[in-house]
Amino acid sequence: MTGGDRAGGGPEPKSGFGRGFLYDLWYFADLGAALKPGRLQRYEILGQPILLGRTRAGQVFALRDICPHRAAPLSAGKLVAEPDGRESIQCPYHGWRFASGDGGCTSIPSLLADQDLNVERIRVRAYPVQESQGLVFIYMAADARLGSDPAEGPPVFPGAVGGKPKLVDRMTFDTHLDHAVVGLMDPTHGPYVHQQWWWRSASQQHDKAKPFEPREQGFAMVRHPPSKNSRAYRILGGAPSTEITFRLPALRWEHVQVGARQVLALTCLTPVNDRATRITQIIWSDHWAFSLLKPLIAAGARRFLQQDGDMVNLQNEGLRYDPGLVWIDDADRQAKWYQALKREWDASRREGRPFRNPVEATTLKWRS
Repeated sequence: MTGGDRAGGGPEPKSGFGRGFLYDLWYFADLGAALKPGRLQRYEILGQPILLGRTRAGQVFALRDICPHRAAPLSAGKLVAEPDGRESIQCPYHGWRFASGDGGCTSIPSLLADQDLNVERIRVRAYPVQESQGLVFIYMAADARLGSDPAEGPPVFPGAVGGKPKLVDRMTFDTHLDHAVVGLMDPTHGPYVHQQWWWRSASQQHDKAKPFEPREQGFAMVRHPPSKNSRAYRILGGAPSTEITFRLPALRWEHVQVGARQVLALTCLTPVNDRATRITQIIWSDHWAFSLLKPLIAAGARRFLQQDGDMVNLQNEGLRYDPGLVWIDDADRQAKWYQALKREWDASRREGRPFRNPVEATTLKWRS
């Protein structure tokens, strides 16, 4: 067992250990229900201005939210119908129009009939976007010229049952995506950061041994009974089992089974820019507890987010000095895996080869 090293050897990471973002991946953008037909909404994802919308025909689209004429945000414009039945976004500044599907310019009102300009050569970047399980994902490609959908769609999550999500909560953390991800997968902060009667306390810590295995673009803590000092599972009754999965770029989900009933708790981290990360927690379930006890569960989930946000703010006091970080096995192995996954994803893109998961099956041990 070693301490303070990076996965694969080398010096300890600095506090800004991953200043860049991963590309050629699907990022969570928002819930499908948040995109109303005809409404244009502005987002910032990976430091880029993104216009997300839904046509009146129900199709979701994503464009770069900058008009190439005078840089006005297209999201401040409106969705208009074209003579051929398509729908375009009309810029609020000079009325230039861009097709919602591919971003191609369809009209420049100020042009006269005898002025020779091929407007079809003008376009804004269109991003591949897909709606799956009520979630909207946007594909952030490294090459801006690639406008077609990638070969594979966004991940499909097990346990999205019971109709609409029972709980949705959002918060923005003032931190880089990497620190948000590492905090998300940290298994030992719970007794100190999340102290409440219905969860656990610093005085009630147990030795843990959890098996892990590689999964597509990530890894999983394989299915197991929850720890006995995690009181929240008791409301589910029976003999629950849980599996926790992480997948690049920043998706973590816990799938709980209690007999025939299921709970899926999905956490999506979306980088706004290199200083802010949006956290979205979504819970589906067909278990009675999530109907009967919804207000209590929602309050508890919100409290968890607030406690993590408070700790991020406190951590930022030290991170601004860019110190070295001492990571130990086994408690910080998941953080090391995340670093290794990022490095391998970048390398596979540069070298034009398939991604090779660097995570190996093992059992990790810690006390919490």
